[in-house]
Amino acid sequence: MAGSQHPNSFVSALFSDRHIGVGAQPHVHHMLSTLGFASLEELSAAALPESIYTTEPLSLQAAVSEEAMLAELKALAAKNTVNKSFIGQGYYGTHTPGVIQRNVLESPAWYTAYTPYQPEISQGRLEALLNFQTVVADLTGMVTANASMLDEGTAAAEAVALMRRSNRTAAPDAVILVDADVFPQTLAVINTRAKAMGIPVLVHDFADDGALPDVEFFGLLLQYPGDSGLVRDLAPVIAAAKERKAVVAVAADLLALTLLESPGALGADLAVGTSQRFGVPMGFGGPHAGYMAVRQGLERSLPGRLVGVSKDAAGNQAYRLALQTREQHIRREKATSNICTAQVLLAVMAGMYAVYHGPEGLRKIATRVHALTLAVADAATAAGHAVVHGNFFDTVKIRIAAGSGHSAAELVAAAHTAGYLLRQIDHGHLQIAVDETTTEADVAALAGLLAGRAPSGGNSARATDLPADASGVDLPTPARATEYMANAVFHTHNSETQMLRYLRRLSDADYALDRGMIPLGSCTMKLNATAEMAAITWPEFSELHPFAPASDTVGMVEMATQLEEWLAEITGYDAVSVQPNAGSQGEFAGLMAIRAFHVENGNPDRDVVLIPTSAHGTNAASAVMAGLKVVPVATDGFGNIDIDDLKRRISVHEHRLAAIMVTYPSTHGVFETSISTICAMVHDAGGQVYVDGANLNALVGLARPGKFGADVSHLNLHKTFCIPHGGGGPGVGPVAVGAHLAKHLPARELGLDSSVGLVSSAPYGSASILPISWAYIRMMGPDGLRLATQTAILSANYIARRLSEHYPVLYTGAHDLVAHECILDLRGISADSGVSVDDVAKRLIDYGFHAPTMSFPVAGTLMVEPTESEDLGELDRFIDAMIAIRKEISAVQDGLWPAEDNPLANAPHTAQSLTREWDHPYSREEAVFPAGVDPRAKYWPVVRRVDQAYGDRHLVCSCPSIEELAEVF
Repeated sequence: MAGSQHPNSFVSALFSDRHIGVGAQPHVHHMLSTLGFASLEELSAAALPESIYTTEPLSLQAAVSEEAMLAELKALAAKNTVNKSFIGQGYYGTHTPGVIQRNVLESPAWYTAYTPYQPEISQGRLEALLNFQTVVADLTGMVTANASMLDEGTAAAEAVALMRRSNRTAAPDAVILVDADVFPQTLAVINTRAKAMGIPVLVHDFADDGALPDVEFFGLLLQYPGDSGLVRDLAPVIAAAKERKAVVAVAADLLALTLLESPGALGADLAVGTSQRFGVPMGFGGPHAGYMAVRQGLERSLPGRLVGVSKDAAGNQAYRLALQTREQHIRREKATSNICTAQVLLAVMAGMYAVYHGPEGLRKIATRVHALTLAVADAATAAGHAVVHGNFFDTVKIRIAAGSGHSAAELVAAAHTAGYLLRQIDHGHLQIAVDETTTEADVAALAGLLAGRAPSGGNSARATDLPADASGVDLPTPARATEYMANAVFHTHNSETQMLRYLRRLSDADYALDRGMIPLGSCTMKLNATAEMAAITWPEFSELHPFAPASDTVGMVEMATQLEEWLAEITGYDAVSVQPNAGSQGEFAGLMAIRAFHVENGNPDRDVVLIPTSAHGTNAASAVMAGLKVVPVATDGFGNIDIDDLKRRISVHEHRLAAIMVTYPSTHGVFETSISTICAMVHDAGGQVYVDGANLNALVGLARPGKFGADVSHLNLHKTFCIPHGGGGPGVGPVAVGAHLAKHLPARELGLDSSVGLVSSAPYGSASILPISWAYIRMMGPDGLRLATQTAILSANYIARRLSEHYPVLYTGAHDLVAHECILDLRGISADSGVSVDDVAKRLIDYGFHAPTMSFPVAGTLMVEPTESEDLGELDRFIDAMIAIRKEISAVQDGLWPAEDNPLANAPHTAQSLTREWDHPYSREEAVFPAGVDPRAKYWPVVRRVDQAYGDRHLVCSCPSIEELAEVF
């Protein structure tokens, strides 16, 4: 009709309409009708127990548009002052190459990918991680490095635990010996972890004679270069420590190691640190990729993830995660670490920074940094001050001349006024740390400040003519004599054209959310909106040093504080800390708060934690790390906590009961109706209730753990609140607590008297990605958040109902409903057909999908979580693919295809496989273009099925060296 307008032709101002995939009312009505419900409210009320369900709106501001949100966030950013940092202390200015910023950090092909547990569709990021591992192993002089840690402080704490485990001759009360010149935040995190594990910490100053103390110690941690900037030859003290049967770790600066001899060459057993200065902005503390590397013999003790080299079914080289990947889900309370996430996106950036610059480029950067540092030292001496250490890499410690008329504090204040951040050590000492971003003009300005003059232009003598190599520069000792980064990858992508194409090739090999749905149960792979991601590269956030003066970080702290308050409101708790930089660390922080609470109330013997057998494996590992004892609780035939068994466990352990850890909705994907009863039972016995927030995507706006009986939860901002997984990290795992536990949250800054202390290196953890969740909540508002949860529940039940006639749904709750995920039981089907859950997962790749979660929490099953971001067309595409695969299984069962040679057993199929002689009982078209696959949108894996066992035996890349490559050409 002339002049009429289609009702969907306007552009909605509500961001929630873009975030929620099933937005059109006809689609919602169709899905509800399939389930037999008239409205989302009716479905929600039926799915959740009446005892916890609430219609009370969240007390949050109404939603705003993308444009309004960005304007508000810009106003907060404007409250920050980005002064040039010379603080150092493990955080340095760095230049992120534009080709890496645009094509990794800002590319959804990289940041929306999931952990590479399905290696066939993760070859790009696995290769990128292998690059990172190779860089770290080469520079540290170790045999094997892992695929990243959370930050330097937590890496050092993990090293302490590894040294304790691996030293079997030391007495139980032996101490960990820590270098007095270690970064203070690293020491703080070590103290937090060591206190929980009952490990005594002895800080020792090696500056004078390097002698070891007369005490038994199982391990030694040294900083290289030291926090004071001092570079020492560590070989003698390492040798002396090893004579006393100690294990030795070195916290080392990777850029310094391009000029300094490696820890491995000096005799260390392992090395830890951060790769932040390899192109990753400071970001007020993170996220950054920490690292750990070990000598031969300690590979199987490495925490975290490790990429190994394997081969696929065609014999081609392929990569996979190896050894102890997700070991905490297998070994639970016997796990050696609770780390489940890593910092993959940041490790990729750091690894590519090294690939882009190559060994010569990195050495030039390091040489220039050192030359400028020499210039700063000369300026300090010329001004009459004393340089405390003569052998340094990038940090000068200065003793202020007594007759200068200025204290260290006054000089630091004057520098701040001039736009520079220096580090005051005490009344008479300050430090200046040079980095890649330092200019000759900066050095000239610092020279003026040290001389008591106002900053002026010009160059110092040392900084005028900086050499392109090491000639003419007095390098620190011990000088590097061992080779590093000889692999061809570090010599063939040094131009932007080469790097751009390399990054494109790798990302093309991967499957991420930018290609299609990733229906992983318990992992919540939802939209990471572009507007939410915008602020992570704003310099007002990304270039802040975590220990910058409070006056410089007003906007950042205000934003983080607002986010903490919003999260408290959403969860029903009284206080939140965003400091934990992973869900595992949030678990640990929550359990430490519970432990401190019991100690405070005179009950230090309350050390038993009840954990259902269905819980996430990190729960048990975190409990042990917090010094608590794990007692399992059985689950019943419906996937719920067995109340009778719970009563028995409480009765046996009542006087020692510290807490129960409950995942809600349960790990089995149902809303347990007895949750309020469980909370009351534990409280009556004097325990606390920990609700794992991993499945909060099914609760936001509908139920609040802090109001239905829980005392503490950790949250996953990288799941429910839209921080992308980034290929397996970054993550943020805030801890939320009731008022009685608020005083036991992690310490907010160094040096504070705290019952818990720091749980990660920076006061606000991975602060630079907090704007993502801030933006999500601000744009969704209370109504949008509630609608998102209802839609997630709708989508999961829609999939469960439509697939239930083809695959049994293992667990359902009230009214035959699931929560936001469902478990498809393939055990009977596999027994009848010989087709495994692995076969189904790999066949889904041919259909253009990432597989759901395999065999967790029940072996032989698939756990599916569609999230609210997927539209009806994508949901139906997945359902149709699963139905088609079921028909393929039937063909195997009926003998139409042999059990050992069928599309499922041979999946996934590559393009290369089509060019080979084809002698299979199914056609090439059936292999790669099964029903419903659009040939124009086909995703092609680059390898066939990867040999898992082979990869565990081959952990080191056999890539060609540059010399071997030269022979080829």
